[in-house]
Amino acid sequence: MRAIISGGGTGGHIFPAIAIATALKEKDPGCEILFVGAQGRMEMEKIPAAGYRIIGLPVAGLKRSLSLSNLKLPFKIAKSVRMAKSIIKEFKPDVAIGVGGYASAPLLWAAQRLSIPTLIQEQNSYAGLTNKIIGKKADRICVAYPGMERFFPKDRITVTGNPVRSSIHRPTEDERREALSYYSLEPLTKTVFIVGGSLGSATLNNSVKSWIESGCPGGEGIQLIWQCGKYYINDIDAFMGSHPECKARIKHFAFIDRMDLAYAVADLIISRAGASTISELCIAGKAVIFVPSPNVTEDHQTHNAMALVNAGAGKIITDAEAPAGLMKLATGLVKDDTQIKHLEGNILKLARPSAAEDIAGEVFSLYNRTKDNKRHCNAKQR
Repeated sequence: MRAIISGGGTGGHIFPAIAIATALKEKDPGCEILFVGAQGRMEMEKIPAAGYRIIGLPVAGLKRSLSLSNLKLPFKIAKSVRMAKSIIKEFKPDVAIGVGGYASAPLLWAAQRLSIPTLIQEQNSYAGLTNKIIGKKADRICVAYPGMERFFPKDRITVTGNPVRSSIHRPTEDERREALSYYSLEPLTKTVFIVGGSLGSATLNNSVKSWIESGCPGGEGIQLIWQCGKYYINDIDAFMGSHPECKARIKHFAFIDRMDLAYAVADLIISRAGASTISELCIAGKAVIFVPSPNVTEDHQTHNAMALVNAGAGKIITDAEAPAGLMKLATGLVKDDTQIKHLEGNILKLARPSAAEDIAGEVFSLYNRTKDNKRHCNAKQR
């Protein structure tokens, strides 16, 4: 089988894409896979590092603010569609897979018009505009939440969950001990892990900074792992340099490479509510406070978070409330062992650890159906 996987832009799209590719290779080691991403985005680095070939398209997203770059967008989209058609004609895929992100739309649009079977993976509980459009002609839509028939044809939906990195699982006690050493943490101190996504979150960072400037109220017996994001690392470096008294119990990083160990040692996690992150938290079985980003289409992160909150599997605080209330909520919750255990038990019930394998199965189902149709056509012609 030959497959194109398109999409990217953030770790939330890239890591699931790699997980799907890995599952396809496990089912068929001879499977040929080509990635298509957006030029200048992080997939152009992460995908080759995972051992796969990628081609970049010049497509970009619409800026929410007035920007001259928006005037160039129609031309970039048109060029990307032309390039996507050329890539498809040269690579000759049996199936095209879209995981979301800028590059997904032109590639899937071109594939559908060239009669290539398409599968889209909708990560969120509220479908994005691109997937709603592409989904009308997609052969299969793999989703992570129930009730998605309000966005897609019901007969083409399969609930698979979202794929996650293979390193993510329910942590063991040995991994917790390794994590304590890796992050230089105290074993008898409660640990809060703050993660604002691969790029970081100004709201989460400012909430922590305000808490530190106030003298860390309620922070007795608590230590932090803080992923502040590459965009903010210089600012946080300077801030922490002016608060040397906190360095021993607040470890800050631009990016967490060993997310499995951060999950293993965390008693409580503070996170945005991206779909991929939520899926990892479900598999890791961790208590979490969600701070949904307001800067996303259709406020889908709030929809994602509320699906867990309504199941008793997480807490939520709004972006506007976070600077004043987030760390107060976190420092109280992390010390409440009964609540933490309750949240952990409920979030574990929502885990779908076989999501990548299930999506790969759907891909091969499309491939086999296409092969059978071709055989049938050839037999009729003979």
